[in-house]
Amino acid sequence: MLNRLLNIAKTSILLNLTKTMSTSFSLKSTIGLCQMRSTNDKNHNRQLVQELFNRSKDKASFLFLPECCDYVGTSIDETLSLAEPLTGETVQFYKNLCKENSIWGSFGGIHEKIEDRNDGKISNTHIIINSDGEVAGIYRKLHLFDVDTPEFKFRESKVVEGGKEISLPVETDIGRIGLQICYDIRFPEPSVWLKSRGAQIILYPSAFALTTGKAHWDILNRCRAIENQCFIISAAQQGKHNEKRSSYGQAVVVSPWGDILARCTEELEVQFAEIDLNKIEKVERNMPCFSHRRPDVYSIDFKVRFQPIENFIFEKYPIDSRTIFYETEHCVAFTNIRCVVPGHVLVATKRIVPRVKEMTANENKELFETACKVSKVLDDYYGVESATITVQDGEHAGQTVKHVHCHVMPRKAGDFLNNDEIYLRLNEHDKEGTQEKRRDLQEMIDEAEIYRKLF
Repeated sequence: MLNRLLNIAKTSILLNLTKTMSTSFSLKSTIGLCQMRSTNDKNHNRQLVQELFNRSKDKASFLFLPECCDYVGTSIDETLSLAEPLTGETVQFYKNLCKENSIWGSFGGIHEKIEDRNDGKISNTHIIINSDGEVAGIYRKLHLFDVDTPEFKFRESKVVEGGKEISLPVETDIGRIGLQICYDIRFPEPSVWLKSRGAQIILYPSAFALTTGKAHWDILNRCRAIENQCFIISAAQQGKHNEKRSSYGQAVVVSPWGDILARCTEELEVQFAEIDLNKIEKVERNMPCFSHRRPDVYSIDFKVRFQPIENFIFEKYPIDSRTIFYETEHCVAFTNIRCVVPGHVLVATKRIVPRVKEMTANENKELFETACKVSKVLDDYYGVESATITVQDGEHAGQTVKHVHCHVMPRKAGDFLNNDEIYLRLNEHDKEGTQEKRRDLQEMIDEAEIYRKLF
């Protein structure tokens, strides 16, 4: 069993690596790596960004701006007061630049105002804008820079609320990009996870402090590139922003082998570098570290930002999205058309997978995690302390819909005269003429609406 699970896990990783060589984008691209010195003058900072675009529009297909490209405040109050929502003027300005110049852009973290926050805190938000001027990716910084030493004091958490999830890599014209911000570079786990999900390029737009930059900047960027066998692009702030704050600079592009391909040294500068995705394949072939990992011993899991499913097909049966009450990256939970007991629901993989043995490691893990979470919620809702959770794996096990799914059924004392009768009823419940009547759609929608509020 252990070897079987290990093989499944390895297959999943290899599948992800195979997807990294998708040809839906150019394998070779020229990008613009930017460095600037922001102040509290937002209009001046926009002019600097405009200048960087002007220098790049005929040379690069993608431009990378640093953290705080919108502004650097002189105080907590000013930093909060200058923040804008993603629908504000600054992001619109960035959108217009990308569209007018037909260039993709990476911006941030920028200071995102959250309208419904009671404590006034903002988000440090990294956005990707495509060449049509549309937001293609969003990530909110997970790790906040809180440091208090005799030489340096900075508490990002006084202003910023940490992100709650990691975003899946963004499909772009130059490859699949993983989003991070500055201090995140000190935490290798997110980058490994992004790589396992197909990232070919990982971004760390930064405003690194002088002392830590001198000591660790190059080392950290090269480490993340080498251990993940991908490109690292780290745009940077450089220079004195105000009397309290200065940034190290030295924006870099690093190859999958750890070579520095480009570096900025001036306060306002753009350097150009070629991103050749063929180099990733070569490094992976010569040093196949990811296939040598031991997922049977260790793994990395994150709460992920996923794209909600719009048209879920349960083998061949379209499922009304209004009956779906819980969703993860790989699984959905939805109300059942015929119920053996009250609260009988289904948890299925999003991908049409006929048998358990054909599931990937991620699907396997999420299916049963989701079933457990759904069962706990239904236990509380129905006031019970038992549940039958079962999978009919294949035709001779009673499977009628050839799509892996769990039946989650809350149980209470005396719901069946013979406790195991539930399995006989389950085997017959979706056939005409049985006591489990086919429910109408509205009843299923109403039930899903109730459950949805419990998560």
